[in-house]
Amino acid sequence: MLYKNFLPLALASVASAQTPSLTDALGSLNSSLSSLNALLGSNSQITDALNNLQNVTVLAPSNDALNALDGDTARLLTNSDYLQALLNYHVLNGTYYNTSFGDDSVFIPTALTNETYTNVTGGQVVEARLNDNNVTFFSALKQNASIVTPNVNFTGGTIHIINSLLVIPQNVSETLSNANLSAAEGAINTANLTDSIGNTHDITIFAPNNDAFNAIGSLVSNLTSDQLTSILGYHVINGSVNYSTQLENSTLTTVNGDDITITVVNGTVYVNSAKVTVPDILLENGVVHVIDQVLNPDNTSAAPDTTATTATPAFTDASTGTAGIPFTSGITTPTTTFPAATSAGGPAESSSSSGAAMPMKTGAVGAAALFGGAAVFVNL
Repeated sequence: MLYKNFLPLALASVASAQTPSLTDALGSLNSSLSSLNALLGSNSQITDALNNLQNVTVLAPSNDALNALDGDTARLLTNSDYLQALLNYHVLNGTYYNTSFGDDSVFIPTALTNETYTNVTGGQVVEARLNDNNVTFFSALKQNASIVTPNVNFTGGTIHIINSLLVIPQNVSETLSNANLSAAEGAINTANLTDSIGNTHDITIFAPNNDAFNAIGSLVSNLTSDQLTSILGYHVINGSVNYSTQLENSTLTTVNGDDITITVVNGTVYVNSAKVTVPDILLENGVVHVIDQVLNPDNTSAAPDTTATTATPAFTDASTGTAGIPFTSGITTPTTTFPAATSAGGPAESSSSSGAAMPMKTGAVGAAALFGGAAVFVNL
């Protein structure tokens, strides 16, 4: 009887001995992860917390990924609060091997729940899918990082070495600015809605691109404050983060109380008659989908015309204005925008996740564009 009890315990001990801790697993990969190991070694509290995690997937940035960061970004990593938040954003809740992913996007909650950096219930997410047969993860402004070494197991799950640093999603203003959605940013500022939208947990925004606002430019100067607020409210869903995988034939109730109709035609998503041109730009507090029309709360029956080559405004009496793109006066043009900005600000692209514009690697983008909201913490 004693031997029967002892055998499973002995086997369990052998299995445990063969599966290293997270620290040991990362150490065994030091030729690729020495920079990450040095970061972890500088903060024992963070290392201890990571070692206690169970049923997780750790996305470990390679030496090349960390060495590609510019000086300003690298200095951010010396702040322990920000470093902990960033590392938590590289920890997926659940064990996902590289074979777990396919062509369709999945949005996986991470260990980043600190409300200083995220207001998404259940943890800020990372988008993941196959891209050119490589497992690729998308973070702020659709920056991408791909697996270069998969499935290094440790006692709490598995590790994938990735070739770029994930970037924590920004607030609404920073995101719209860096996505070249300056008219949407300016309209929100004009209506004094920046704080209310930015401070709301779990939000979905259908953001018209600059061309869409320009197409109704003739009406803008005649809009009252209440009308502008109602129009903008018709683009926002509160209390629900609806990623592209959740957008299906249905209706959603907007902030102003009216419903929008979601229609999916051959994989392309429409909101009333507007096409989603760039899906799933992650926000600090939710997600933005770029659309090619300004939605009209007085025209809720507008339906998509899938044969049209250009978008027809939902405001029937509208035309292009003569004073340039509306609401952009006083809006600062960012020095760096994410690579899908062309489609965000101009011509439409496929709205499916697999058809979205492919962004550049994180290391090629400056800290001002990607870490602007976090820079304040360096001096704490």
